[in-house]
Amino acid sequence: MDEHEHGDEGYRGPATLVVDGEEIPVEVLLDARHEPFDGRLHWSGRVLAHPRLSELLGARGADAEIRTPGHAATGTLSEPDLWDRFRIAGTGRPPFALDDPPPPETD
Repeated sequence: MDEHEHGDEGYRGPATLVVDGEEIPVEVLLDARHEPFDGRLHWSGRVLAHPRLSELLGARGADAEIRTPGHAATGTLSEPDLWDRFRIAGTGRPPFALDDPPPPETD
């Protein structure tokens, strides 16, 4: 596997979380989807366990900036799961590159 992967409107690889002004290097699995009910792009994913993130947040969630190579967005971290992994979610442009839409069909 490459250092990071894009595809199917997702991203897997290194990222930086900025939480309470502190930058924390993490590994993430992210995905995006268009929600027809509100017409917006929603992105979400999982932040793999990181000791500093767990130490900083404990059992609470927080707002965070997430940065991947060449992209950034603001999202919300949930409380950690049993394995100290955090979920992150946001709306709008995600913190990773999106595939270009297919060209329109012509007759």
